[in-house]
Amino acid sequence: MLFGELPRDDSLITPGVVHLPNWLPLEQQASIVSQLREIARGLVGTPLAMARPQLKSGDMQVFMLHLGRMWVTRPYRYVTHVSGHRVPPIPDNLVELSRSALAAASLYDDSLAQATSSFRPDMALVNYYPPGATMGLHQDRNEASPAPIVSLSIGDEALFRIGGTENRNKPWDDVTLASGDVIVFGGPKRLAFHGVPKTRSDTLPEGCGLAEGRINITFRQVDVT
Repeated sequence: MLFGELPRDDSLITPGVVHLPNWLPLEQQASIVSQLREIARGLVGTPLAMARPQLKSGDMQVFMLHLGRMWVTRPYRYVTHVSGHRVPPIPDNLVELSRSALAAASLYDDSLAQATSSFRPDMALVNYYPPGATMGLHQDRNEASPAPIVSLSIGDEALFRIGGTENRNKPWDDVTLASGDVIVFGGPKRLAFHGVPKTRSDTLPEGCGLAEGRINITFRQVDVT
């Protein structure tokens, strides 16, 4: 792990974006990976099985597991059922984890603090990045709710990039996300273009629950409460 020995403090990256390094202890990371693995195994052979989504430009590099809602393409939208199969709910412990992460991030940004009491994540997207996989800059704009996005990383280090709300052009803010890190974006950056232009293979810590690659869990509130 490249950054494991370096001091990394909680930080406000830019208004609306907060980074919480080393937020989740290693043993909890491993427990969550095991929990998600069991959910994924139970969906094998169904339309909800973990898979690489197909976009107009081709297959994505990441494999996606959906909880609460499924994000589908053509057109892009969220659904609760696919071919008669109900999308599994977000486990209660993960819902509480996401709310705790938002509360921690809200200490550094007023726009996030305004959402803490009402945040009710009803969808979690689990992205598995094989070694070296990336994700292009995009917006999370299929949610009716303006609630922040809470993102947890486990496994290999990744370069997270977030820009403006109008286009993919510079200026960008780049943040290295290590295993156990959380990044939250909302408020003026809720619809910002963001992505992962680089992952660093063989940088995961022993005991995180993964043998290789990276898991990123993004908690979202789709519906307005």
